[in-house]
Amino acid sequence: MSDEGKPLPSEADAAEPLADGGAPEPEGGAVGAAGEGTEPTPAARPARPPPPPFKISTFLYVFLGLLGLWMLIDSSARNAIACTLGTYPSSMSVPPNGNCSYTGGPLYWLIGFHSDYLLLTMALAGAVEMLITAVAYNYTTNWVKAAKVQKWSAAFRKVQMEAIRSGKKDRIAALKPQQEKLTRLSGEVSIAQFKGMAITYFLLILIYTWVWLVISAANPVQRTVNFGAGASVSLMSTIGGLPIPIWFVIFSLYTVPFSLIFRRLLKHLWLRKYSREHNITPAAPASETAGGPA
Repeated sequence: MSDEGKPLPSEADAAEPLADGGAPEPEGGAVGAAGEGTEPTPAARPARPPPPPFKISTFLYVFLGLLGLWMLIDSSARNAIACTLGTYPSSMSVPPNGNCSYTGGPLYWLIGFHSDYLLLTMALAGAVEMLITAVAYNYTTNWVKAAKVQKWSAAFRKVQMEAIRSGKKDRIAALKPQQEKLTRLSGEVSIAQFKGMAITYFLLILIYTWVWLVISAANPVQRTVNFGAGASVSLMSTIGGLPIPIWFVIFSLYTVPFSLIFRRLLKHLWLRKYSREHNITPAAPASETAGGPA
């Protein structure tokens, strides 16, 4: 007979078991193991990483950096902070200038010498400044990492220039992952150096201001440096027609050697400590490798 005119199966008929005894397949796929045939559940969102812990060192770097900027802009704040270190003997009943309201302070008691030896005071102040900045710079700098990044940068520039000269885009594209990694490492080294610079920047302004206040608070005799044979010069006098006082040049000359000595010494001690902690044996000198001196 023809199938024409035969009614379509109803939902009840569709729900009846099949002839072979199997159950009809539901819409959306066969039901197998538990969870199959159901709507897929959305993937769980990745857990948000915890915020970085609060570090007192980071707060100190930011605070000193902002304080140094404030001192650079506001001269009254700069002088007030420097005056807390002491600028003239406490035996004076009247301040010698209107810049300070403080007499003897901790730094002045330590290296002020009642303003009788200003050149020695300047030398010791430069040593104190460079020692503190060298310690801060050494604490924030990973010398091994900085040396590796510097070495990798020099080697990468050579390879990159060769790839550019070759004109092959695939070689240039292959260097992009290494370039991104090198940029990230260079940024980490630079951030560590900026932390040390925050302390250096603050101390530079503080100590230079303190030295100027101590010299300006001294009497004319104490500010005069005698060279013998009747030659003398005042520390407050300027060099030629430039607005640069003599004390500024002398104090800067003091700080340069102290900075080189302290930084090299602390770097050497840091590398020795790193070698002991990581069991690194220093390389033998070239003369010993070649069999000793001739």
